[in-house]
Amino acid sequence: MKFKRPIMPLYIIASLLFGVKTYIVYRFLFNIELDNSMQELILFVNPFVSAFLIFALSVWFKRKSRQMKFLRYTALIGTVIVFVNVVFYRQFTDFITIPQLFMGSNMSDLGSSILTLIKPYDILLFVDAAVIWYLSRKQEAALSVDYPKSGKVFALAMSLVLLAGNFLLAEMERPQLFTRAFDREYLVKNIGLFNYHAYDLVVHSKTESQRVFADGNEIPEIQEFIDENVKIYDKSDMFGAAEGKNVIFVNAESLQQFVINNKVNGEEVTPFLNSLTKDSDTYYFENFYEQTGQGNTSDSEFLIENSLYPLSRGAVFFTHGSNEYHALPEVIKEKGYTSSVLHSNNKSFWNRDGMYESLEIDHFYGEEAYEVTPENSIGWGLKDKPFFEQSIKYLQSMEEPFYSKLITLTNHFPFEMDEQDTSIEPFESNSNTLNNYFPAVRYMDEALEQFFAQLKESGVYDDSIIVIMGDHIGISANHNKAMSMYLGKEEITPYDQVQLQRVPLFIHIPGDGNGKVMSEVTGQIDMKPTLLNLLGIESEDDVYFGNDLFSEKRKGYIALRNGDFVSDDYISTAGICYDRVTGEPIDAAAGNADAVEEHSPTENACSAIQEKVDKELSFSDNLIYGDLFRFIDFGEEE
Repeated sequence: MKFKRPIMPLYIIASLLFGVKTYIVYRFLFNIELDNSMQELILFVNPFVSAFLIFALSVWFKRKSRQMKFLRYTALIGTVIVFVNVVFYRQFTDFITIPQLFMGSNMSDLGSSILTLIKPYDILLFVDAAVIWYLSRKQEAALSVDYPKSGKVFALAMSLVLLAGNFLLAEMERPQLFTRAFDREYLVKNIGLFNYHAYDLVVHSKTESQRVFADGNEIPEIQEFIDENVKIYDKSDMFGAAEGKNVIFVNAESLQQFVINNKVNGEEVTPFLNSLTKDSDTYYFENFYEQTGQGNTSDSEFLIENSLYPLSRGAVFFTHGSNEYHALPEVIKEKGYTSSVLHSNNKSFWNRDGMYESLEIDHFYGEEAYEVTPENSIGWGLKDKPFFEQSIKYLQSMEEPFYSKLITLTNHFPFEMDEQDTSIEPFESNSNTLNNYFPAVRYMDEALEQFFAQLKESGVYDDSIIVIMGDHIGISANHNKAMSMYLGKEEITPYDQVQLQRVPLFIHIPGDGNGKVMSEVTGQIDMKPTLLNLLGIESEDDVYFGNDLFSEKRKGYIALRNGDFVSDDYISTAGICYDRVTGEPIDAAAGNADAVEEHSPTENACSAIQEKVDKELSFSDNLIYGDLFRFIDFGEEE
């Protein structure tokens, strides 16, 4: 059979154009770290491999019109996927996952936040799709192919050979890439954006099936690990220090530790919070790390209530909001506590209405409980000062003892502020996000100071403890150049990036008198056991991965959701083991007398802790994906 072979078939042109476009996005729009020439080679190769694999499928269409239609719509859909990832990356320095595609109900509330992430030059991302669309319409006869079956099989075989070669290089560069896939950047860097999305689809399907096949046999191994490596059997000196008191927990939106006791333009950023670090009734934790994933504020809530890790993909509030849990509100309810969340936002955002029911939270005071006007709201909703002011009446009316969590809104990306609410000048750098962050944080600080005064006036203060915790970072790695300017550093290293995941934690106990600055390495995973300890509530048969913040027998490390960790001595990130205090990479033989020179730092000083971290994250995931708490009978607390 004779067939007409064009000089350059359109699927080849499309592969080249799309590959070039994707590589440019990798290098200039994604902040992907490259440590050696092999990583550079893999990053350059993988977009072309992915593009050829997809576009070469067009040769299997017999009719030229269908072949051309496949190419132009594939180019358009692929470009939309790239564009969505670019916009998402600008805010979260991360790549979108399939579970997040099912969180579309949140989009209506994002509003101006999304618009600020879209740049005029983003239109250039669609140039190659437009060229392919034009050529498929105007040059159909010249650019289509009519291969025999052997030619089609050859095109497919070539695609698979290239893909296998890409995966082989990736595995050589990053061994166990697919078995330790906590870090999405490593996946994109090594196998490409589109292969990452295909892998994500496979993982999503696998995890969704875990609940169906779970039978509870997984629990003994998890419980054994917790008993041997996590659980503390001796009570700390702070056990019962707040017995019978109300707990008022402030989830402080996007508040990071670097602003505490720091200045901008010669002025303190957080004068009130700074004063709390010296308050005799306040315990301030200066090495407290956020451990959230893609769920941000909802992930921080999940950590607080359960002492389980959020998922590495999507928001657990959305994906597993109907699971059974043994959360803090349920445990303290048996001791007479009522629980509530106050947050001037709609109940469906992050699927709060569903998840709060699973967590056995008694009441949710959402946007309908507040008087919200154009004058007292901005950005995501009610400003912090009127939010706290309007919340006082609800706190006064609650049956005591109560546990109430208040979630603030104003200090949220893009950190918009009305002029009358701005009391310090913005920072001056190339990042408007960082510049505007400081006035927004100052406003939150002023709101918290007023809140303390209002609690005292209302009569609620003396019988309560007040916890203030930053829920997650507000300034992503995309603003590292500006951040290095503010911190006076030449650059933000991977070590610095982990340190920027510190968020403030204040535990204020009126009348305690023994408050101090705590320097131990701690994290959000520790909040549940700590609150139970302070309230004098034992929960020995519980399943969780945190420790009491005040215990001297802590496990000595905290895991970050991407598989990195911080210990008393080390920080492990980006495949490097750093000294936690100095920030210097650990020598190959450090921390292991038997180490040999060819071993990497992580294989020596950090490897033993890394093994535990991987198990913790895996076991926590198993509990959630398998909905394993439904197989556990916790019984009633003594």
